[in-house]
Amino acid sequence: MSDTNDHAELGQTLAALAAAGVVPGAATLLDRQIDDVGKRLRTAVISDVPAFSASGNPEVLPDLERHCSEHIEELGRLLGGGGVGDFDFVRAYAHRRAEQHFPLEANLHAYRCTRKVLSHWLRAAAINRQPRNLKQALSAVADFATEYANTISTIAAAEYVDRTRALAGAEGDRRTELLSILVSGYDESDARVARLLKRAGYLEQRQSFCVALAQSTDPLEMENPARAQRIVEAMTEVMAARSIRTLVGIRNNVVTAVCSDVRRVSGWTAPRTNLAERIKPLLLVLGPAVLIGISSDHPSTSSIPKGVQEATVALDFANVTERVVQFSELPIRRLLVHRGADYVQSALPAWFDRFKDADAKSHGALVKTLRALADADMNVQQAARTLTVHPNTIYARMQRIGDLTGLDGQRYHHLTELLLAADCGRV
Repeated sequence: MSDTNDHAELGQTLAALAAAGVVPGAATLLDRQIDDVGKRLRTAVISDVPAFSASGNPEVLPDLERHCSEHIEELGRLLGGGGVGDFDFVRAYAHRRAEQHFPLEANLHAYRCTRKVLSHWLRAAAINRQPRNLKQALSAVADFATEYANTISTIAAAEYVDRTRALAGAEGDRRTELLSILVSGYDESDARVARLLKRAGYLEQRQSFCVALAQSTDPLEMENPARAQRIVEAMTEVMAARSIRTLVGIRNNVVTAVCSDVRRVSGWTAPRTNLAERIKPLLLVLGPAVLIGISSDHPSTSSIPKGVQEATVALDFANVTERVVQFSELPIRRLLVHRGADYVQSALPAWFDRFKDADAKSHGALVKTLRALADADMNVQQAARTLTVHPNTIYARMQRIGDLTGLDGQRYHHLTELLLAADCGRV
């Protein structure tokens, strides 16, 4: 029990009730009508706050009934001359509602119902007491009912928010640990990790997993926590709209999302469309300022680290013209160049520097001609139309390339060698 000064305003309204002659006599009337007042309070809450009836939680209504009884008991103590208490029963109730994710607004609305029922009953009690100054008594009744509702609402809201934050922090820690385990890989003999993944539902059968990595078109923006968090929230929201389970976090300044969904309902049903293919159009709505790489589908959590590698490669290919890149859609040639470019750069042919300088002097015309010829299946006429030049220009450029490199761009293997050198040499 705490001192009345802990809730000075409520103590003052209680003193005003005593001065008006309502307290402690009203406690006797409450004792006689306790069942009726409690029933009216429960009925008012259920009638005015649909969330209580709509909730599928079987504990909500019985808990509400107990809580109404606790208020009636506390009011009986206060109106019988007791001091203002610590309202631990209100804190405990708010604590339970927060853990069950019952909306705070519904709880506060219920307390407004408490004010109405309490005010109505106390008015009747004050009139029944026939005080010398009825106007003073009724004013004190209104003040007490309002202050009681305000006090319990303030206590409940503070406890609800504190508990929600604590739960969110614990959930955030759990999700961070899960994400770290999944993307970094784990030893399947680690029983603690196995239990953690099993409780989280990641070891269920017939699931598909893929990884999506996202960052701003300007990588420096990812150093801004607010910007990175907006991407996290946006990815979570678009996945939730399609009931795709997503574990999202920020790792190494890149938003990392592990997505999972049921691959097939049972062993007798056909598999669903690839998860990676389903999330690609969803991620396009994140806007032009975000680049995203998506891995291929994988059948188990043990393959998620490989998915991270694939998504990293896909993200490297993402740009403002192709914002969302799926690893499985990348051509083999592009993958080979991406993988081996750094190695090849140290072993480029002797003619490469001459070719690169000549291409620069021609403002890129030599490499453009090689690419156009490849796109036209080595059809000179078609390549000329693509570049809007005369076919003789194509022949002249091919002769120039031959003089520089000793290779004939109109022969398949020579053309392939020239293009690979250009790609790996970043020409």
